Amino acid sequence: MRYRTRVTAPAAALIGTAAALTTGVPAQAATSKESGRTDASPGPETLGDPVFPALGNDGYRVSAYHLDFAYDATTRLVEATATLTIRTTQPLSRLSLDALGLDIRSVRVGGRTAGFEQVAEKLRITPARPLPAKARVTVCVAYTADPRRALPHTGWVATPDGFAVCCQPDSAHTVFPCNDHPSDKADFTFRLTVPGGLRGVASGRLVRTEQLTGDRTAYTYRSRSPIATEVVQITVGDYVIKDRQGPHGLPLRDVVPTARAAALEPALALTPALVEWVEQRLGAYPFETYGLLPCNSDDPQAFDFTGLETQTLTLYKPNYLLQEESKIGSHMMHELVHSYFGNSVSPATWADLWLNEGHADFYGLLYRYERGWADSLGLTTMEARMKDTYARGDQWRQTSGPVAAPNAVNLFDSQRYLGGVLVLYALRQQIGEAAFSAVERAFLERHRDATASTEDYIAVASEVSGQDLTGFLRDWLYGTKTPRMPGHPDWTVTPVKPSLAAPRNRRDSGHHDNSATL
Repeated sequence: MRYRTRVTAPAAALIGTAAALTTGVPAQAATSKESGRTDASPGPETLGDPVFPALGNDGYRVSAYHLDFAYDATTRLVEATATLTIRTTQPLSRLSLDALGLDIRSVRVGGRTAGFEQVAEKLRITPARPLPAKARVTVCVAYTADPRRALPHTGWVATPDGFAVCCQPDSAHTVFPCNDHPSDKADFTFRLTVPGGLRGVASGRLVRTEQLTGDRTAYTYRSRSPIATEVVQITVGDYVIKDRQGPHGLPLRDVVPTARAAALEPALALTPALVEWVEQRLGAYPFETYGLLPCNSDDPQAFDFTGLETQTLTLYKPNYLLQEESKIGSHMMHELVHSYFGNSVSPATWADLWLNEGHADFYGLLYRYERGWADSLGLTTMEARMKDTYARGDQWRQTSGPVAAPNAVNLFDSQRYLGGVLVLYALRQQIGEAAFSAVERAFLERHRDATASTEDYIAVASEVSGQDLTGFLRDWLYGTKTPRMPGHPDWTVTPVKPSLAAPRNRRDSGHHDNSATL
């Protein structure tokens, strides 16, 4: 998970003045040939997320994206086409995608030219004829993007030799038009055309390489599993691909700046053992490949975080990985665990973020303490760290809200990370280590390649443990007071002091998990 300070446009701006407008079919109700009724209407421009209420669009679901990017090293612009395959859930006279900072050239729906307008962070599309319910149709958007463009928030990381993307939580739509919400996962293919001397890489596996005229190469990647928009990775740069083998023959590939490949090798070589450790606890790695992408930039302004769990590639700041194993190992485990919690099983809403970050911190800390590495507080056991976190419980609940009730301002506070770890620790104390392990594996298997909510986790925990844990977990996740810790009646919570500062917001800190908490 990244941490970045950003300005969020108010939801009301979505009905404001158009940023760009082209003449097209008017957005109005139209007669459906199938029904003979005037029942088509504009699709809702929200999915009702409790943290980002303006994010996402309804009236359809996306089944696939094909992104075709051509990078010009001279202008540093990306000429792109995003082709979405959607299935309507209602008759639509108009649909919308999330889009910001993209210079849209044309839109086609079902092969026909469509009208469009850009309003705040929405691309409103009016097809040549209304779309009936349950229709499968393609939406093709041609546009130009500038990775260096100043925006209120952005998913682009501009580098000296190209770019990478870090779209989490709500900036994928600055990279490509999309239904930018983790609940609408889709299949992805990527075709990246780059000039000589550069390499294009994306989430998934390389399926085709084309040598083109003008010393250009096109690389096509395809993901075997659906991807949430927030964890897509697309990168262009002077990279070398380093292949190695993980447990059970798992292909591992690292995408490394050519000039720094040798220096980064000690960190990259840690991955096979990390995968083996996590597979023993959470089951087989869920995707077709894994690896690290030390993005070719250490600029704190362009790259103001340590790491991000993009699917099949973990994005890192290169200098971070030059440290000794005891400084980076638990963070590397944190990001690897996101392949399970966050990527394979994505949050149903952004209020469910603790499922991602609590689990990633939980296993990252276990990995650290098993190796005898002291954490940022100088503690060397999970019990000692949880006792310290427990004491902060009421203060964090006052300043940052309950664990599973964040808002857009405090979404990345420690409450979602260590607060989430504390919930998982309490659950393990309540039901025992064997039952806890069974709950974890069952949850991951049941919701693999899909999304899951906090209530889904509670339901699986209750079913697998044979106990009704609804009240227990809801108290821990939504209560304004910290419950008693099972097995530790002597643990106490520090009384709330209004003068105490809120837990650190990871976006403001400019750090990822290891330096801030692990």
